[in-house]
Amino acid sequence: MNEEKSLHKTLSILNITDSEELIIVDGGSNDRTVSIASGFNDKVFLTHKRRGHQMNCGAQRANGDILLFLHADCLLSKEGFKIIRETLNDKQVAAGAFYLNIDHPSFRFRIIEKGASLRSWITGIPYGDQGIFIRKDVFEQIGGFADIPLMEDIEISRRLKKIGKIVFLRAPIKASPRRWLEEGLLYTTLRDWILAILYTFLKVSPEKLIKHYKDTR
Repeated sequence: MNEEKSLHKTLSILNITDSEELIIVDGGSNDRTVSIASGFNDKVFLTHKRRGHQMNCGAQRANGDILLFLHADCLLSKEGFKIIRETLNDKQVAAGAFYLNIDHPSFRFRIIEKGASLRSWITGIPYGDQGIFIRKDVFEQIGGFADIPLMEDIEISRRLKKIGKIVFLRAPIKASPRRWLEEGLLYTTLRDWILAILYTFLKVSPEKLIKHYKDTR
């Protein structure tokens, strides 16, 4: 939604061949996002804003047997699709994601990456900007993403862990640093961890948590 600044670069570097299918789902943009997306593909779908709902919408229209959910501000390298296929050849793997790699040269972001990698290793739960991928039959088996305003990545990961492994791969994906740059590194990191703890352990509803998580474009 409203990703005109990021979307062209994200789509330009995707190594789409006859073996991949690109599906773009917009959540109600009022900028040039849809027109940019339409320049790359005719499979552009419009729906209401909620990431879980948008990703379900895209998955329902997918013809392939593997799904990759890629945020508009995340960059996948050319070997990304190949690595995903190789990983999901192991039938014990229910899903996977990449360790966080932030697209900024500052050493401060390397510290954030290390902390996020430690979190992923301990919890086994990826966040959406880590490029979650999953076999389509598994996705359908668990009923897809919950249609909630926040924490859809954590919610689906907790269900996935009950039926198989979630693996984490060394990056061929880079996440945008924009949220940290706009809101501050310490504040953004602590806020995200606190919201995750409130949701996971104290059962605070996503409807309440979303009030503390503003859109950044």
